[in-house]
Amino acid sequence: MSRSGIFLFCLLITFISSCKQNEQQTWVVPDNPLMTKWADDIDPDEPWPLYPRPIMQRDDWANLNGMWDYSISDQKNRPDKWDGKILVPYPVESALSGVKKRPGENEYIWYKREFKIPSSWKNKRVVLNFEACDWETKVWIDNELAGEHRGGYDPFSFEITKMLNAGKKHEIIIRVWDPTSEGNQPRGKQVSNPHGIWYTPSSGIWQTVWLEPVPESYILSLYTETDIDAGKIVITPDIANLSDGLTARTRILNNGELLAEQESSGDNEIIIAIDNFELWQPGNPVLYDIEIELLKNDRITDKIKSYTGFRKISLGKTEDGFTRMLLNNEFIFQNGPLDQGFWPDGLYTPPTEEAMLYDLEMIRKMGFNMLRKHVKIENRRFYYWCDKMGLLVWQDMPNGDRHIGRDGNDIDRSDESAAQFEFELGRLIRSRYNHPSIIVWVPFNEGWGQYKTEIITDLIKKTDPTRLVNSASGWSDRGTGDILDIHHYPEPRCPEAEEDRAIVLGEFGGLGLPVHGHTWEQKNWAYENMDDSLALLRKYREFYEIVYRMAEEKGLSASVYTQITDVETETNGLLTYDREVDKMGAENLYWINTGKDESK
Repeated sequence: MSRSGIFLFCLLITFISSCKQNEQQTWVVPDNPLMTKWADDIDPDEPWPLYPRPIMQRDDWANLNGMWDYSISDQKNRPDKWDGKILVPYPVESALSGVKKRPGENEYIWYKREFKIPSSWKNKRVVLNFEACDWETKVWIDNELAGEHRGGYDPFSFEITKMLNAGKKHEIIIRVWDPTSEGNQPRGKQVSNPHGIWYTPSSGIWQTVWLEPVPESYILSLYTETDIDAGKIVITPDIANLSDGLTARTRILNNGELLAEQESSGDNEIIIAIDNFELWQPGNPVLYDIEIELLKNDRITDKIKSYTGFRKISLGKTEDGFTRMLLNNEFIFQNGPLDQGFWPDGLYTPPTEEAMLYDLEMIRKMGFNMLRKHVKIENRRFYYWCDKMGLLVWQDMPNGDRHIGRDGNDIDRSDESAAQFEFELGRLIRSRYNHPSIIVWVPFNEGWGQYKTEIITDLIKKTDPTRLVNSASGWSDRGTGDILDIHHYPEPRCPEAEEDRAIVLGEFGGLGLPVHGHTWEQKNWAYENMDDSLALLRKYREFYEIVYRMAEEKGLSASVYTQITDVETETNGLLTYDREVDKMGAENLYWINTGKDESK
C-alpha cells in the first residue's frame, strides 16, 4: 500500500473510532449544584432495569428506558429536527436526563425512539406501559395515534397490537405538555419559579416505559384485601376480553410452601381461608405470595405473581380511654419523617433503585416505623420495598390549583379542575391499593387545593373502605375523616383529644443544619437553625421527650418529623440533600425514637 493509501486508511480508522466514541458519549451530565454517589452507577443503556410492577408481575417484558431523541418546541406538530439525546426515565429538567432544561408553559417535550417486537411475542397482544409521565401525554406508533393521557403520577397503558409487525422496526413518538404551576392540575411541590418550600419541576417521562406481551384474555388488574378477624384473603380480578370457559387457579404460598389452592370461574371474587397466618407489621413484615393462572381448556393462557400481607388499620379506644389509630387491633405509636422524594440530580426520579432503597433503610435505621410520602407519589417498586421492610406509609395526594383564602372556606374549583383531581385521586388509590404498607390516604395538605372536603373524604372511603382518611393535614379541619391532624413548627404541639377521631401531629421539627459542601445553594433556610450537630441532637431529643409524653398523657397517635433529607434550599433534613452526611448519627436517632440501643 502506498504512503497516501496508508494515510487515508489511518484517517478512515480515526474517523470510525471517533464516530463510535461520540455515539457512546451521547449521555453527558450537565453541571449541577449537587450530585449523589449513585449517579456513577447508572447504565445509560438500561437505567431502572427491574420489573416496574412487582405487585402484579409477569415473566416476559421489554424495558424501553435508555437514550431517546428529544426536542423542546412550541409546535404541536412533530418537530423537523431533534435537539439531542435524553436519558429516560429522568425528567427533562434534571441533570441525569442529560438535558437539564425547563420547558415553558406553552412548550412541548418530544421523545422519539425505535423498537422491535421479539419473535417470541408472535400471536400475543402487546401493551405499552408508562409508569408516570407529567402531565399531558400523546403517543404515536409509526405516525398512528396510540392514545393520550392526562395525569402526572399514575401508571397508564395503551394496547398497540394492531400497529405492530413482528421483526419490523417501529417508531414511537411521544409529546408531553406540562404547565407546572401555571395550570390547575395536581403537581405537588413543583413550581415554575422554585423558591422556599417550592422546588424544581419534573416534566415529561419520569418513571419506566415498558412493553409487555399478554394473551387474548388476560388479567388486567386485581384488588386484594385481607381480613385478619376472619382469617381470609379476598381477591377480585379484572380480566380483559373475558371469554366463556375461562377459569382462574389461585395459589397462596409462604416461603415456597403451598398453603391453599382454589379454582374459580371467570373473574369471580376469590375468597381463600388461611389458618395460622402471621400478621404483617413493622419488625415482622410477613408477606404471602399469590399466583394466579388463567386456564382455557386446561391450558394456562396467562399467569401473574403477586403478594399480600395480613394487616388491619382501624380506629379504636385504648384502655386509657383515648381514640387512637390501631394496627392489627392494637395501638402502636406511629413515628416517621416527612419524605418529599426529591433528588438533587434526578429531581422526582431517584438515580437508581439502590439510591431509593438507601432512604428507606436509613428511615429504619433511625428507628422510625412510618413515613409520610408528602404530596408526591412514588414508583410502584418504592411501595414494594416498604411492604418488604415493614414501613407504614401515609400517602398524600399531590396538591394543585389554589390555596384556601383568608376566609378559611374551601375553594371553588372549576368543574375541569375538580374532575382532574378526582380522576388522579382515584388512579392513586386503585394503582396502589394492594400494598399493605399504605395505611392512610391524605387528600389535602395545608389548604392547597382543598375543596368539598366532606365529599372528597366520602369518595375515598367508598373507593377504599379498608384504610383511614386524614382529610386535611395541617390546616382547615372540617371535622371529617378519621384523623385530626395539626402542624406546628418547630416545637411539637398536640390537638385536643376527640371521641370519634384519632389525633396526630402531622408535621413538626424542621430543625436546620446546613453542611458546607453539601448544600443546593449558598443561601438556605430552616424553621430553626442549629449551630452544630450536637446542638441539633439535643434539641431533637428534647422535642421527642415532649412527643412521647403527649402520646402517653394526651392520646397522640402519631408524629411526623420534618424531614428525612434537605431539599433544595431547605436544610432541615436528617440527611443532606446528596445523602452524603447523616447529621446526627442514625444510631443516636434510633435510641431517641425507640428507647432502645441499636447495638444490643
